[in-house]
Amino acid sequence: MDDGLRVTDRWVVPAGELRERFSRSSGPGGQGVNTADSRVELSFDLAGSPSIPESLRTRALDRLAGRLVDGVLTIAASEHRAQLANREAARERLVSMLREAVAPPPPPRRPTRPSRAAKERRLAEKKRRGQRKRDRRVDGE
Repeated sequence: MDDGLRVTDRWVVPAGELRERFSRSSGPGGQGVNTADSRVELSFDLAGSPSIPESLRTRALDRLAGRLVDGVLTIAASEHRAQLANREAARERLVSMLREAVAPPPPPRRPTRPSRAAKERRLAEKKRRGQRKRDRRVDGE
């Protein structure tokens, strides 16, 4: 766990830029819940990190704006009973979140129009549906 986290081919987050806080977790564990600090909060200063390339930083800050507090991204993990397993889960979650945030945007969609045959099929189906509903009526029409 001493080495950094590889997010992309161009970007590795050094371990020195990650901050971990441990606290007591809720959930199963019996008496150990009251004594073991198994919950992990992993924080990464996205806005102030020198390791991230500038082009990736702006994209990540834009996409993760709702999750950041003063430019810091925090991940909490408490689903496991062991602290080490929660540390691994938090790191995996941080890597996947950062990987999605810096992914290039998808290519723009080229707008298309329905063909003449598709328009005619749609209108013919509307006429059939309307006729079917008219046939169901029992009043004097």
